[in-house]
Amino acid sequence: MRNVPLAEFDHLPAEVLPIATDYPPDYLLVWHEHRRAQFLYAATGTMLVETDEGAWTVPGERAVLIPPRVRHQVRMLDVQTSSLYIEPAAVPWWPGTCRVVEVAPLLRELLLEAAELDADYGDRSRDSALVALILEELATLTEVPLHVALPHEEPFSRLCRGYLAHPDVAVSNTDWARTAAMSERAFTRRFRELTGMSPAAWRAKARLLAAIPLLRHKTVTEVSALLGYASPAAFTYAFGRAFDVAPSSLRR
Repeated sequence: MRNVPLAEFDHLPAEVLPIATDYPPDYLLVWHEHRRAQFLYAATGTMLVETDEGAWTVPGERAVLIPPRVRHQVRMLDVQTSSLYIEPAAVPWWPGTCRVVEVAPLLRELLLEAAELDADYGDRSRDSALVALILEELATLTEVPLHVALPHEEPFSRLCRGYLAHPDVAVSNTDWARTAAMSERAFTRRFRELTGMSPAAWRAKARLLAAIPLLRHKTVTEVSALLGYASPAAFTYAFGRAFDVAPSSLRR
C-alpha cells in the first residue's frame, strides 16, 4: 500500500500493515500517536522525530521504532518512508521508548517488497511468509545512539527544543542559566538530573545530530565550519566518538 492513511486500514485483522509514503520536502507530521507499534524506515532523506521524552535523528536507510500510544511528531526532510504498523501482541519485545536502528540489506529489500502488498494479503501464503520473515528480522536490529533526552520541566524543555531547531555554538551555560533566572550552578545541577548530561555535553550532542541532515548536501569540511568546530578532523573525531560512525558514511 502506498500513500494511503493508516486510519482506513487499522481495523483490519492483519498483524502487520505495510504502508509506503512519499512526503513533500520539509513536511511536518504534527503531534499524533498510533494504536499499533510503528517501524518507520527512511528509504531516502532524514527524519527528525520528537516525543515528550527525547529527539531522534534518523538518516536515510535507517529506521526508528516507535512504541504504541506514544505521542510524537516527525519532520520529513526529502523523505520516502516504508512503515510497518504492527499489532503490539505480535512484538512483545518492542521497546518502551523510541530507538534508531540500522537496517540490513535483507530487511531493506523485504520492506520494499512489503510495500507492494494489498491490505488483504493474509489470504496468500507467500505474502504471509514475507511478513513473518520481516518480524523475525526486526527482532535482530542494532540500535544507533542518534538521540538526546528532552527534559519535561520548563524552562529546560523550551531551551532544549529551541536549541535543536537552531543550534548555536556561541550559546553558553551562563546564557541558559540567565534565561532560566537561575544561578549557573543550580541550573547545571537540575539539568543533569533531568537529562543525565551536563548542559554543555547536551548541546554538543545536539549539534552533532544537527550535522546529519546537513551532510546530505554539504561536505564534512563545510558542516564542521557551520557547527563551529576548529577543523574537519575535530568534527569527525567528535562525531565518531558520539555515534560510532564516520560522518562521511551519512553523505547519501
